[in-house]
Amino acid sequence: MSKHELSTPASADILFKDAEERMKHAIEHLKQDLAGYRTGRANPAMVERITVDYHGTPMQLQHLASITVPEPRQLLIQPWDQSAVSAIEKAIQRSELGVNPVSDGRTLRITLPPLTEERRKDLIKQVHKRAEEGRIAIRNIRRDLHEHLRQMQKNKQISEDELKRYEQQMEKLTHKYIEEVDKLQKAKDEELMEV
Repeated sequence: MSKHELSTPASADILFKDAEERMKHAIEHLKQDLAGYRTGRANPAMVERITVDYHGTPMQLQHLASITVPEPRQLLIQPWDQSAVSAIEKAIQRSELGVNPVSDGRTLRITLPPLTEERRKDLIKQVHKRAEEGRIAIRNIRRDLHEHLRQMQKNKQISEDELKRYEQQMEKLTHKYIEEVDKLQKAKDEELMEV
């Protein structure tokens, strides 16, 4: 066996590892996005990524305060710097959460109202849109991988049979991550429909 033949599967392995890392990243991104959707329960992820104008510098709320859940439908935000309370309050009011925090000058409390049926349906539509964006991202990664594999076959780095085998492997990998998106979407749908 020549040195060239030995190196070929390794380059395909590298392509598959890269594609899988990118797919994992797409899933993590989707998880973070979905965590921000308000359900009937309080979750720090709902506010962690809200951008606050902290003394002229945009910062995520999670870097300015501790965020806890003292009750199932309440968030408690305790800024590390008391001078940031009003800036955090304004940022939350401007966010898409649709809530008004209550401030005592040192902390902020957000009590989540129960979701209306209309709001639940709207959130589910948004979740489905985000999930579809996740599926598209995964299919785009598959397309890139497929193009690389076809180029390798065209350049005689892999045979037609190897290409077919790699395509099957690629489809299994893609299916695995599309299923992961489906599971995340289903779990979020169920969470949103809980009364």
